[in-house]
Amino acid sequence: MASHQQLIETFYQAFARLDYATMASCYHPQASFSDPAFTLQGADIGVMWQMLCQRAQNFQLSFSVTQQGDQVSAHWEPLYLFSQTGRQVHNIIDAEFEFRDGLIYRHRDHFSFWRWSRQALGLPGLLLGWTPWLQKKVQQQAAAGLRAFAAKAQD
Repeated sequence: MASHQQLIETFYQAFARLDYATMASCYHPQASFSDPAFTLQGADIGVMWQMLCQRAQNFQLSFSVTQQGDQVSAHWEPLYLFSQTGRQVHNIIDAEFEFRDGLIYRHRDHFSFWRWSRQALGLPGLLLGWTPWLQKKVQQQAAAGLRAFAAKAQD
């Protein structure tokens, strides 16, 4: 059985290859995922990674995984074109993980929403990216986009 650190390294290696199927296989069936844009449970997590991988343009990923005792965390930095605006984004993300049955059970990504929104959205992100209003709007758009992607993927 792979260590938790090896599992997370496998996850990010798959992400660097845009291999969403391997990424999804790293999650427990009852897993949860959260970041400033998404709050997901179970199979929706894999659908999110599929959507992000399939839409990725000019994608590069660097990452490092750290284990201290039972705690595994990752620092990862994706570079990509944000599909909705065509703007270049360099996000800086710290991830925390909890495990069950040798798989990811809880995955929490933390990043500066304002920093991301300035890059992804331009002037509106610069002016409003610090507000809960813009973050809620992005969350609503992300959820709607994921629902539409999932419905189309099932067709």
